[in-house]
Amino acid sequence: MPKDVLIPVVGYPSVSDAVAWLDAAFGFTLRWQVGDHRAQVAVHPDAAIAIVVGDVPASADHVMVRVENLESHRARAAAGGASVGAIGEFPYGERQYNATDFAGREWVFTESVADVGPLYWGATVSR
Repeated sequence: MPKDVLIPVVGYPSVSDAVAWLDAAFGFTLRWQVGDHRAQVAVHPDAAIAIVVGDVPASADHVMVRVENLESHRARAAAGGASVGAIGEFPYGERQYNATDFAGREWVFTESVADVGPLYWGATVSR
């Protein structure tokens, strides 16, 4: 089973301010951060589940779901009535597609295709 199967993505006006606040208030641990665009925090240093903090409006909050076969997952979603986007590949080792469910809620489905360290794609790493 892939690590971090469900990844909530929450939006804040300032990623740096959000990371500092989430640490101070909830004790979340910074894993990595890319400028003031995106960061990943964990509930504690050894946690498997992460939360992504992004510079998106709160109305764009979504859940990212890690799957093992993106193409077949996308085909099933489309056959089931979801509105699906194209699959994109990203330098951080993920392939993803967006889907909209019957109620208009956005989902992101992702598949790991390469083990690419955060420093390679421009993040700073905590610890």
